[in-house]
Amino acid sequence: MRIGIPKETRFEEKRIALAPAGVDTLIRAGHTVYVQTSAGESCNFTDEDYRKTGAIIVYSPEEVYLRSELIVKVAPIADEEVNLLQENQILFSFLHLALGKKNVIENLLKKNVTAIGYELIEEDEYLPVQQAMSEIAGQLSIQVAEQYLESRSEGGRGILLGGIPGVAPAAVVILGGGVVGTAAARSALGRGAQVIVIDKDLKRLQKLDHAFSKRITTVVANQYTISRGVKFADVLIGAILIRGSKVPHIVTEEMVKKMKKGSVVVDVSIDQGGCIETSRITSLSDPVYMFHNVIHYGVPNLPALVPRTSSYGLNNATINYIMNIAENGLSNALIGDQGLSKGVCTYKGYCSNEAIAGIFNIEYRRLHIFSTN
Repeated sequence: MRIGIPKETRFEEKRIALAPAGVDTLIRAGHTVYVQTSAGESCNFTDEDYRKTGAIIVYSPEEVYLRSELIVKVAPIADEEVNLLQENQILFSFLHLALGKKNVIENLLKKNVTAIGYELIEEDEYLPVQQAMSEIAGQLSIQVAEQYLESRSEGGRGILLGGIPGVAPAAVVILGGGVVGTAAARSALGRGAQVIVIDKDLKRLQKLDHAFSKRITTVVANQYTISRGVKFADVLIGAILIRGSKVPHIVTEEMVKKMKKGSVVVDVSIDQGGCIETSRITSLSDPVYMFHNVIHYGVPNLPALVPRTSSYGLNNATINYIMNIAENGLSNALIGDQGLSKGVCTYKGYCSNEAIAGIFNIEYRRLHIFSTN
């Protein structure tokens, strides 16, 4: 199979879909890989690194898309990239179509593109590709919050996350006890912070309580407990995930108004719309803004802060799926892997994801695949 890796065009997206090791695996199996020049430079992967694996370096995005049967990306596809997609091509990437423009999905349908979203692929009831990025984002959420608590940041409270003997540590309140929340809790606890995790799933809270040997506080989520937790927080981490759809605003503007002056909000859910009403998308070069005397951090591609680590993590999580498609063909790969098939959003001109079809008021059809054997 001919596989293309374009350079990411989305603003400040520094990751690349496959590291040289992943490309090497595909080429050793007999496949052809096209890599756009300088696509890996932000991760310190050079064109020569890819050439050594046998990849073909091409010099324009048009060439990548024209030559490839399967396009492997990181960021959700942008308007200008949709126009480059070819008839019946396969797109494998984070999609987040629920937050995109209707014309993007309309173009995917018009061109009969099979679009598979990393964030929707399942394996044993968890999301393996999403998890790789969520673990990074969870750790980074505490790292960036710690930085903005310092007084050198404009409006920061000027406190040490872990405190010192005789001085209380910062209170870190985490909304959601999934992969992001767990990674954030582990990171905050390791720095000596007081950690509170709020989640509506009691079984999940029980697992966290056991995993952290009662060193964190777990609270069942409702309007009352969320309001109290937000008011108490020095750092508030939004870590809510709803598969394939927008997340609700569980923290209202009125709650944010009652937060401590100079406290920090990191809304990791911002790539799904954000779970905090006052959150908005920011960028790596301009990551924060002050609102109601609270510092807000809303970078949607948080793992791009560490693009080399993130690209290795993405590579490790996706390479077996890519190899499956390349070796067995799309239809057989989807038939043989129900978890992979759950990531399919568009297929042969129709929308196969019910949530996305509902958001954009387009026809939904269940995925029907026939073997090519």
